[in-house]
Amino acid sequence: MPAAAPTWDPAQYLRHADHRARPFTDLLARVPDLPGARPRIADLGCGPGNVTALLAARWPTARITGYDNSTEMLDKAHVDHEGPTPGGGHLGFAHADVRTWVPDEPYDLILSNATLQWVPGHVERFADWVDALNPSGTFAFQVPGNFDAPSHRILRELTHAPRWRDRLAGTLRHDDAVLTPEAYLGRLASLGCTADVWETTYIHPLQGEDPVLDWVKGTGLRPVLTALADDPEAREEFVAEYRAALREAYPAGPHGTPFPFRRVFAVARKEG
Repeated sequence: MPAAAPTWDPAQYLRHADHRARPFTDLLARVPDLPGARPRIADLGCGPGNVTALLAARWPTARITGYDNSTEMLDKAHVDHEGPTPGGGHLGFAHADVRTWVPDEPYDLILSNATLQWVPGHVERFADWVDALNPSGTFAFQVPGNFDAPSHRILRELTHAPRWRDRLAGTLRHDDAVLTPEAYLGRLASLGCTADVWETTYIHPLQGEDPVLDWVKGTGLRPVLTALADDPEAREEFVAEYRAALREAYPAGPHGTPFPFRRVFAVARKEG
């Protein structure tokens, strides 16, 4: 039986908003100017909308829609960010599943930040999205490339341990959830795009008690927390095991807990 879709917690996700926004701003800096005076932009997997709002700052005349399949995230985005922008554009949000979303109008920019790793076979969606771009439009995305990091490897190992495998095996993404940078470059070039693909490893100096656990509670741990939601005792037991392993893997230093995080970026421009 397929795992249930994870339940998201906007407040938990935003606890590390500054660190999480850094890759988005680095991606955005490499997106070229868009065609047209009032560009049309889609943000796939917009979450609570905090980084989608940065698109309106870059293109204040644009009509921007953030898409997500989490009611909790969209509720937060509607309240905090929806409405007209100072440049005469508009920022809105709508429910959509990135696995099946097909543009129903031309776009100048389709962008996705830390979402496609949740979409099995996401490269198969690229053709539809590139086809929907206006000439000289851009498709840009960023995905985590840290599935072999201790934070993720330990989590996978725990879910397959004898104590948990019957309930949790199959709840997590596989370590091949994202492609190599070379594979992304090849796929985007095959679609007729001029592609710029790169990777960066950030060293986030996290603060507080068990900060790596606090980070993954907002993202990678969500499928497990969802699967054990009806059994609080088991949920706390699992989190305690995971916490102990993370403390060993990511020891605190005098200036916080260093948390290396590799990410893969791509900016593909359609021929004009």
